[in-house]
Parts: sequence; structure tokens; C-alpha cells
Amino acid sequence: MSNQNDPNTLPPKTCSVDRMVTVKEDVEKVLAGKKTATRRNGRYADVGEIMTLEGQDFVVENVYSQSLGELTDEHARQEGFESLEDYKQSILSMHPGMPWLPQMRVWVHEFSPVKK
Repeated sequence: MSNQNDPNTLPPKTCSVDRMVTVKEDVEKVLAGKKTATRRNGRYADVGEIMTLEGQDFVVENVYSQSLGELTDEHARQEGFESLEDYKQSILSMHPGMPWLPQMRVWVHEFSPVKK
């Protein structure tokens, strides 16, 4: 992917932005400013799209593909976790039987509150 922010170079979305963050604990982390990204197995948003959680708007600033093997503690902190191991255990507990394969690719959606 040459320009990951150009929607013309990204594959079609597989879901809608309103389904991007739905787990109650994750919604709370976003609203508290502790979660600024979410990783999904599909592409849920385009850059510039707005996600609304409990009446607060967040703009998607970046969308790109990443392998699980590339994840670091800093990426886990974007997700609202203290460490990569904490993030990994959370994901595996939500998806029983899912393997954590370093080559598995996910879509990263980075977002921030809309300034009013």
C-alpha cells in the first residue's frame, strides 16, 4: 500500500464505522481518552469518517494494515491496555479458539475526539 490514507488504494470496507467500537469497556476507554485506536479483522472506516459514542464524536485519522507480529506495548496502550500481553489475553478471551499468529493481519483504525 503506497498511501494508506487514500481511500482509493484501500480495499472496500467490510463493516460500518458504527460497529467499530461496541464493547462496553472499550467505549468507556474511548470516552476517557485511554483508547485511541482499534484493530479489527476487517476495515470498518475511511479516514475522515465520524464515529459517535454516547453522543461524543471521534474522527478516524488513519487506517492501515498491520500484522500481529508488529504489535508493541505502545500499540497496546493505544488500545487502552498496559502491555501487549494484556491486550493479547483480552483479544483471545473474546475470541475463544482464535490463534495469535504473528503473520495474521488486522486493520488499524486510529481516531481522536472531534474538536468543537
